[in-house]
Amino acid sequence: MISGIPIMDIAAFAAFMAMWIGYTLVAEHRSLLGRSLSAVMVRHRRAWMRAMCDRENRVADTALVGSLMRSVAFFASASILVLGGLVALMGSGDRAFAVYSEMPFASNGGLETFEMKVLLLAVVFVYAFFQFTWCLRQFNYCCILIGAAPPPEAEDRVKDVFATHASRLQSLAANSFNRGLRAYYFALAMMLWFVHAWVFVAAAALVLSVLYRREFRSKSLGTLADILAAR
Repeated sequence: MISGIPIMDIAAFAAFMAMWIGYTLVAEHRSLLGRSLSAVMVRHRRAWMRAMCDRENRVADTALVGSLMRSVAFFASASILVLGGLVALMGSGDRAFAVYSEMPFASNGGLETFEMKVLLLAVVFVYAFFQFTWCLRQFNYCCILIGAAPPPEAEDRVKDVFATHASRLQSLAANSFNRGLRAYYFALAMMLWFVHAWVFVAAAALVLSVLYRREFRSKSLGTLADILAAR
């Protein structure tokens, strides 16, 4: 035991963080190399912004950004609700632990371990909330850029420069959304920490494999890449 926390739980959490941070670094690095779903979407966003510059009516474009913002706002609101539940759980203290101890899947850790797990789970959702709200702000900036987009009669050079920077801002917003959503996935794995430390690690590894397949080996990636190749 270290300060009342089992060594096995500390090791499991360290492995969990290594998987999460390691995957994030690898995914974002490969996106820069153009070998992921995120990288393909960067090119689709640029095509969208460039096509928008040739349109007189841009209501549909603002509606599309608004739709994206609503989905992000849903997750931001859900994060607050989850945090409220976790704070209430931490506030109940001994009573919550007594109920948890009676469950058949409860691990052998004491009250201090239980409170640490709840606290760290809350930290994950705080991180997710900040990512989602930052994503919302960036999409707000995208709306402003759409309003300031060059008119259809502007030079192609001006439109190309605008499309490049506007799509880059959209991609930054999408990256923030991806980080927040990734936090949700890993939080689901983290819930199994209340069962057993190694079940928690196994669940995190499963989440990692699902995320990797969707980002680098999915049919969606192949379809989106084929569309770009056909242009």
